[in-house]
Amino acid sequence: MNYFVTAIGTDSGKTVVSAILIEALKADYWKPVQAGYPTDSTVIKELLPNANITFHRERYLLNTPASPHAAAKIDHVEINLNDFKVPETKRNLVIEGAGGLMVPLNDKDMVHDLIPVCKAEVILVANLYLGSINHTLLSINLLKQKGYKVKGIIFNGEENIESERIILEQSGYLCLLRIRPEAQVDHNMIRTYADKIAGKLI
Repeated sequence: MNYFVTAIGTDSGKTVVSAILIEALKADYWKPVQAGYPTDSTVIKELLPNANITFHRERYLLNTPASPHAAAKIDHVEINLNDFKVPETKRNLVIEGAGGLMVPLNDKDMVHDLIPVCKAEVILVANLYLGSINHTLLSINLLKQKGYKVKGIIFNGEENIESERIILEQSGYLCLLRIRPEAQVDHNMIRTYADKIAGKLI
C-alpha cells in the first residue's frame, strides 16, 4: 500500500507523521520533491536510527527552502510530472508531499497532482491553530473534488475539541491519530504514536 502524506500547509508535521507511519507499517520512505536542507529523509533517519528502512532517492533535490516551482527555477530546472516514477518495493511505501496540496510544482501542476501518479491513499495532517478549520476544510474540498481516496486525518497540536469535531463532521473522514505537543520528539515518541495508529492502517 502506498500512503501519500500531505497537509493543510507547511510545517504542519508531515515529516513526524511520516516517521510514525513508517514505524507503524515497517514501511519504506520516498520524498519525491525536496526543497532545502536538511532533507526530510535525514530528519527521519535521526528519528528512526535503527529502523530497517529503504530511503528512496528524491526525484528532485532542490537547494532552496521554497515552493518547489520557485526552488526549481533557482536551480535552473523544471519539474515535470511525467518524470516521477514510484520506487519499486515489496513493502508499504510512505510518500511525503511538499508543503500543502496546492503548492505548485511548476506553472501548471500542483503537489496534489502527484497523488494519482503515486497511486496512493491520502493521509491529511491538520495542525490546530486559529484559522485551521478553514484551511482544513478547503483542503478536504479539493480532495473530494478530485476524487482522491483518503484514509483519514491526523490532528497535530494542542487539543481543540470543537475544531476537530466540526472538521470530522463536515468531512466524514476518520480521525486516525491525535498528536499532542511533546517535550521531546525522538524514537520513543514516534514508537508510542506508531502503536496507537497501527491498527487503523491497511
